Amino acid sequence: MEAVRRWISRRKPWAFENSVVPKLVGYVAPIEPFAVSFGPWVFCKEEFPEKTLRHETIHFHQQIELLFVFHWILYGLFHLKGLVKEKNGAQAYRQNPFELEAYDNDDDPDYLENRPLYAWKNYL
Repeated sequence: MEAVRRWISRRKPWAFENSVVPKLVGYVAPIEPFAVSFGPWVFCKEEFPEKTLRHETIHFHQQIELLFVFHWILYGLFHLKGLVKEKNGAQAYRQNPFELEAYDNDDDPDYLENRPLYAWKNYL
């Protein structure tokens, strides 16, 4: 498992700056995103601040762990659970375990290198 963790930790998404994708996602999302991670791509409205790129790369690593599609399914289910509980889309977004992990660790420049596999499960 350590070899898998190291392999994932070295993966970097393809990052696109000055993208319209976050604005488009904002039309259907409960928040107006500054950046969006989907599969191997990360899109940002402006140039990437290091913290934002790290946050979105955490999501990229979560997606790799769950073979992408299972991450998207779980993300949606966690969001629906939050909506039922909070009745507020922004609060549901912030309570999603995938977001909790990313927000808690996006300030740590060493986190991606040392991140345990499935670290998001600690936020369930």
